[in-house]
Amino acid sequence: MKKKYLFLISIISLLTLSLHAQLGGRYAYSFLEQSVSARITALGGNVAAIEDDDINLGFVNPSLINPGMDNMLGFNYINSFAGFNFGSLQYANTFEKAGSFLATLQFMDYGKFDLADETGNINGSFGASDFALNIGWGRRLDSLFSIGATAKLIYSFYESYTSFGLAVDVAGTYYSKSGWVMSLVARNIGTQLTTYTSGVRDPLPFNIQYVISKRLDHVPFRFHLIYDHIEKWDLTYDDPANPSAGFDPITGEAQYNTGFAKIGDQFMRHLVFGAELYLGKNFTLRGGYNYRRRQELKINNKTGMVGFSWGFGIRIYKFKINYSRATYSLVGSPNYLTLVFDMNSFIKK
Repeated sequence: MKKKYLFLISIISLLTLSLHAQLGGRYAYSFLEQSVSARITALGGNVAAIEDDDINLGFVNPSLINPGMDNMLGFNYINSFAGFNFGSLQYANTFEKAGSFLATLQFMDYGKFDLADETGNINGSFGASDFALNIGWGRRLDSLFSIGATAKLIYSFYESYTSFGLAVDVAGTYYSKSGWVMSLVARNIGTQLTTYTSGVRDPLPFNIQYVISKRLDHVPFRFHLIYDHIEKWDLTYDDPANPSAGFDPITGEAQYNTGFAKIGDQFMRHLVFGAELYLGKNFTLRGGYNYRRRQELKINNKTGMVGFSWGFGIRIYKFKINYSRATYSLVGSPNYLTLVFDMNSFIKK
C-alpha cells in the first residue's frame, strides 16, 4: 500500500515536470510565490513540512491540512515597500468522511499610480491588485502518509488590463516514526483563462519543492530545509552590475564563477535553511537563510543582512501571534504579522 502512495506522488511530479518543460520565459501571477505567513517567512522560504495545527502550514502545503485545524481562523498582513500591502484571510473546517478543508482569500494591493499620457501629462490615477481564492483539501491516509490539493481561482487587474486564471497545488507528506517530516509539493499547475492582452498567454510560476524538517528529541529545536525548484537546475541570473565573482580589482572587468564554484553556486541557490527554537510552551524564536535571495539582491560592497529572515511566535490567551521580518534589500525589511485563533475555544460548552 505504501508503494502505491509513493508511486502516485512520483507520477504527479513527473506529469507536472513535463508540463513545465513546455513553458518558458516570463510568467503571470507572480504574487502566488510570495509568502504571506509570518512563520513561513521567518523560516526563509514559502513552503513547510511541519506537523501541527497552524493553518498557515496548510496554505503552503495542502497535505498538512488536518483535523487539528478545524474551525480555526487566521489573518496575515504584510506592510511592504512603496505603499503596497498584501496578506490573506483563512478558515478551516473538517468533515468526518470527506477530510479537512482550508479556504483562503489571498490578496496583493499595489496602491495607486499616476495615469499619464505619452507626453507625460497626468490624467488621474489607477490601481493594481491581485487576488486568489484558494480551496485546499488534506487527508491522512495512515500513520505515515498524508496527501492534499488546493484549487485556486485567480483574478488580476492592472489599470484596464485584467486576467483570470486557474491553478492547483498537489502535495504528499511522509511522517517517519523517528520524527522526520518530508513533503513533496508541486505548486501553481495551471493556466490563464483570459489574458491581459490578446494572443499573449503567459505560464504560471510553477515550482516543485522538496522540504524536510525534524524536531530534535532532547533539545527544543527544529531545523527546516527546502530544496526549491526541483524542475530546473540553473536558477542563476547574470547581472552585469552584480557579477557572481565580483569585479577584477585591476581591470574592473566583471568576473563570473566557473567550474566547481559555479556548480556549487547553482546548487546552493536551491537551498533554504530555517530553524525554530522553542522557549517554553508559549514562545518560539525563528530564523532563516535564503542563499538565492541573497545572491540576487545583495550589493557586493555592502551585503548587509540581505537573504536573512527572523521572527517569533507567542501565545496570548486564546490567540497565536507571529511576527517576522525578511531582508530583501538595504532599504529595509517588510513587517509580517499573523493572528490565528480557534473559534471553538470561544464557544461555551
